[in-house]
Amino acid sequence: MGYESPMPVQEEVIPFLLGEDNDVIVLAQTGTGKTAAYGLPILQKINVDLVQPQALVLCPTRELCLQIADDLNEYSKYINRLHVLPVYGGSSIESQIRSLKRGVHVVVATPGRLLDLMNRKTVDLSTIHNVIMDEADEMLNMGFSDSINAILAEVPPSRNMLLFSATMPQGIAAITKKYMNNPKEIVIGKKNEGNKNIRDVYYMVRAQDKYLALKRIADFYPNIYGIIFCRTRKETQEIADKLIQDGYNADSLHGELSQAQRDYVMQKFRLKNLQLLVATDVAARGLDVDDLTHVINYGLPDDIESYTHRRGRTGRAGKTGVSISICHVREKGKIKEIERVINKKFEKGEMPTGKEICAKQLFNLVDQIEKVKVNEEEIAELMPQIYRKLEWLDKEDIIKRVVSLEFNRMIDYYKDADEIETVDEKASRKERREKGNSHQAEEGFVRLFINFGKTDHMNVNQLIEIINHCVPGKVRIGRIDLMEKFSFFEVEEKDARKVEKNMNGYELEGRRISVEPAQQKSEDKGKGRRKGTAQRRFERSRSERRQAKASKSKRKN
Repeated sequence: MGYESPMPVQEEVIPFLLGEDNDVIVLAQTGTGKTAAYGLPILQKINVDLVQPQALVLCPTRELCLQIADDLNEYSKYINRLHVLPVYGGSSIESQIRSLKRGVHVVVATPGRLLDLMNRKTVDLSTIHNVIMDEADEMLNMGFSDSINAILAEVPPSRNMLLFSATMPQGIAAITKKYMNNPKEIVIGKKNEGNKNIRDVYYMVRAQDKYLALKRIADFYPNIYGIIFCRTRKETQEIADKLIQDGYNADSLHGELSQAQRDYVMQKFRLKNLQLLVATDVAARGLDVDDLTHVINYGLPDDIESYTHRRGRTGRAGKTGVSISICHVREKGKIKEIERVINKKFEKGEMPTGKEICAKQLFNLVDQIEKVKVNEEEIAELMPQIYRKLEWLDKEDIIKRVVSLEFNRMIDYYKDADEIETVDEKASRKERREKGNSHQAEEGFVRLFINFGKTDHMNVNQLIEIINHCVPGKVRIGRIDLMEKFSFFEVEEKDARKVEKNMNGYELEGRRISVEPAQQKSEDKGKGRRKGTAQRRFERSRSERRQAKASKSKRKN
């Protein structure tokens, strides 16, 4: 299989598991060889003469379930009569029941499907000697705590338990306390630390430039083979659709796809028929690809553990990789927090110019021409006609034409494209402070009020998404101010009426959106302007709350 020497996690774990029965917690990053670390010693201990489940591997997703089962089958190629069964949702439960009746030695399962089989009394866990929880942190994140408790309650107390995780959240500590007996902790690197083979780069851009920045990054790395991580299924599909329309070799992977669609997309990606896979965090779990050059975060995830898992998809098996994050200024604090946890500094990237991208693409094309394999026999009989057709061109002309044939689209696009500036955080903070002293909109823009704020879990990205969803055509968005119960945003004057008309009445989580021009208090007093209904309602309720608080304080005194 290409193993020449054990990876650090294998070197630590395999000898320990081959010795006396012990409970083990292993903290190691994704892609460090964990499956072989537990798979090889567990398979070594299987008694093939006893045709009953002896080892149980629990994992969060069906993709990872299939990947682990495939690996274990590879490792046990020369162990005659050993049977490994993957058990997961989205496939026929009847065929899984039939396989269990025929007899298996190792069950690899997602918690939901295994619990279903247990409720049907078709799987017996009383003969299990080893329980392995792979990517335990992700199983807890996905809400499998109750299922795991129900499964472990049916496994003999004498069983051996092995817990593998990239991070160590509180939920895992609870499981270890309840189900493990003085576990040995093996940490590869530092707890929650990132893989040192991965470069972490961030590009700070304005929110409205994020997609254009993504395209520039993809163009700057012509041979990119990577995953673009998005926060939601909707965003994943939208970004994938845009990339496909713009001529990129991309597709999406998210929870709303059927199993057949997911398998098709993943197969295309594994075979490198796709260059870019746009995915949600959960959908990408179990996608075991060793050669990813890049991971691109289309915005940083809410929790640092998700970032650790994302970046762990590249730089695997000792290779190097790049984790790129496209951020806006408000995510600067999140970058600092991630740096602290993974004990590694981000590099600040400068957005490549159109000229730099064209040069990179051109040299890549020349490199491909230089290395192309020529099938002399197949083209021999056609060459005389080709020579006659092109004999009026000299070598220099032919080279120029071949290059232009492939390269004109890129030149035309970047010739007219505006450059994207990376945002200077200090300058941006100063600019925001200066603007904060005045509620006036920028010149040429109108400031609008919307009745959703931080308490409604509104964030900048979501507000931009809503505007783009509701309003047809391209809308240039300026400054955004998020308050607790409402927010303000700026759009160009020519688009203000259109934005107001299209957004009003749109429902978000059962509540109607209300958008209207924002009015300053000073302007209201000085010029006799009336405030919008929604703003008056918010200010009235705030005033009533203040009065109620003062009244309560009086009564108390």
